[in-house]
Amino acid sequence: MLYNYVSYNSSAVPVPKKIQGGTIRIAAIQMAAGPNVSGNLEEAARLLDMAASQGAKLAALPEYFCIMGMKDVDKVAAREQDNRGPIQEFLSRTAKCLGIWLVGGTVPLVSSKPDKVRNSCLVYDDEGKQVARYDKIHLFGLELGNERYAEEKTIEAGCEVVALESPFGRIGLSICYDLRFPELYRSMGKVDIIFAPAAFTATTGKAHWETLIRARAIENLAYVVAPAQGGYHVNGRETHGDSMIVDPWGVVLDRLPRGSGVVIANINPEYQASLRNSLPALNHRTLYHC
Repeated sequence: MLYNYVSYNSSAVPVPKKIQGGTIRIAAIQMAAGPNVSGNLEEAARLLDMAASQGAKLAALPEYFCIMGMKDVDKVAAREQDNRGPIQEFLSRTAKCLGIWLVGGTVPLVSSKPDKVRNSCLVYDDEGKQVARYDKIHLFGLELGNERYAEEKTIEAGCEVVALESPFGRIGLSICYDLRFPELYRSMGKVDIIFAPAAFTATTGKAHWETLIRARAIENLAYVVAPAQGGYHVNGRETHGDSMIVDPWGVVLDRLPRGSGVVIANINPEYQASLRNSLPALNHRTLYHC
């Protein structure tokens, strides 16, 4: 698959000044969202405030943090126009109020099809400005026992790889099922932090979640921040949880197996740079044809 590539650091967009030296506090939020949007936003606000009070300067919410409806089509009814609507206003306001950069899990945004949404990961800076948007490319499908999932019925796939500059390093954006497609991450170029907000099923999560997260960290020598839905939902669905932050060597720095809460860790750019110097695998990458 060939991807279009979007980098949010063109000459028209000022590149944020990178934090020099020391460690950076970063957080992943875990929730078990329900069908009530306002209730989910209240819970997200509580957890983000907790993360900020623990010193986080960069925080991320899980996929579907704002709505896990009784039916898949419920998210279509809750969709918003780009840069308009209560969910996006909440993300902007919260980032500015807490003085943090915020990766807003995913938000259902309008698509070119009236019966579908774009499942979009939005990033806000500490002034509440939206600085990036990534629309989920790979749409989840599963037929296993009694479980049936077909995201293409309600989601229009994106087609652009997104990376952006931040004060914390270069960030690459992905969502949930994207984790199974390593070529997506290679298409980002050299990124320092990868975000993967998710709502993994209990079945696939138990089998593959940690392996996929750690693999993406190791092969890209990048920190991976994976905020997840975790627990039982009103609609009867069970999500895996186990939100985690993994370092570039594949070490799990912090995790939360189940329930609502905050996963928090320090990331160290100097440590990451030393690993990349010691093991320059990213520079050794070669595509050759025999």
